[in-house]
Amino acid sequence: MNNTRVVITGLGALTPLGNDVKTTWENAVNGMSGSAPITKFNPEKFRTHFACEVKGFNPQKYLDRNEIKRSDLFTQYGLYAATEAMNDSGLDLEKTSPFDLGVIWGTGQGGMGTFEEEVKAYTLNNYEPRFNPFFVPRLIPNMASGLISMKFGLMGINYTTISACASSNTAIMDAFNYIRMGKAKAFIAGGSEAPVTEATIGGFTAMKAMSTRNDSPETASRPFDPSRDGFVMGEGSCALILEEYEHAKARGAKIYAEVAGAAMTADAYHLTATHPEGLGALRGMRLAMQEAELNPEDLSYINTHTTSTPVGDISETKAVSKLFENSKTRPVISATKSMTGHLLGAAGAIEGLLSVLSIRDNVIPPTINTESIAPEIPKNIDIVLGDARETTVNTAMSNNFGFGGHNAIVIFKKF
Repeated sequence: MNNTRVVITGLGALTPLGNDVKTTWENAVNGMSGSAPITKFNPEKFRTHFACEVKGFNPQKYLDRNEIKRSDLFTQYGLYAATEAMNDSGLDLEKTSPFDLGVIWGTGQGGMGTFEEEVKAYTLNNYEPRFNPFFVPRLIPNMASGLISMKFGLMGINYTTISACASSNTAIMDAFNYIRMGKAKAFIAGGSEAPVTEATIGGFTAMKAMSTRNDSPETASRPFDPSRDGFVMGEGSCALILEEYEHAKARGAKIYAEVAGAAMTADAYHLTATHPEGLGALRGMRLAMQEAELNPEDLSYINTHTTSTPVGDISETKAVSKLFENSKTRPVISATKSMTGHLLGAAGAIEGLLSVLSIRDNVIPPTINTESIAPEIPKNIDIVLGDARETTVNTAMSNNFGFGGHNAIVIFKKF
């Protein structure tokens, strides 16, 4: 199985930094913040008034009436990013069996917006059962993968991964493994999330997990900083086309990077907190590196999960520090959630995309807003702060961890 190579041949993005891959990448490299006051509803009654929203997205410009009518916003985001990725890949659907092409898609919440709308309507109508017939199809998390497959006629493996904030890294890993097992030639893999809703913002603020820096939303996400006070909610979608190398080679596809290894572990520790010493994360990184046949000094860049929470930033950097404790080199990391916010189940997709582009262009996007490093952060880590760093990037590791103790790690390498 391990002799089969898997490459990335297409990318698609709809993010707080831009409505396509090019704009998203340029703004990430330039250290732009996607955070601003919430526009989707009046947030004044909540402790947090801002988020990293997608800007200027009008589904009527990109999707047909039936796609919009049948789908929640998280699915619409997914359809948009998947379309860009498919167009970018140049896959000729007439020359490949539809049974060899599949979709594995991650989301943490699914149609939360639809759920809110329908329950509100139900209560306002004095609990009369006047539910929209599309309520359930719009709500269920697997509908993004289902509608993406329908849009392109892909009849291979199709399902949704739900492992909280590790969901789309899980999707990428599964696609990687199925191709290596000979079960498919290519997948659309990634994730989408539309969590800027009253229930989601209200729920996370009740947990005191989100930043309340309402006077300065653009600087609120500040990983590693002593003054960090929680994550910033993000929304959007990213898609990657994973393809069996020989299939890509035969059709003359452009190749962004190769998927080198992936792994999952569980913390088995706490409902929402990561293990304080990062034991599950460390084990996952080591397993992914073992599969990729890499040593710590072979890692050019780690896109950390770091969300700007007081506890999570420390546990992950402890794990990274232990990973490199016998290495002669320092780990080079950055936390791109400082710009994009935390896209929950779509986080791994956008960070995987940024990792792939980092390899392509030999540029590491920065961590922004961090004015100083908290004393609890290990000292043997090289954090890219403020400005992007131009350097040779041969390999990039993307980490994502989710509520429930899910750890998912994917490693990409230069092709």
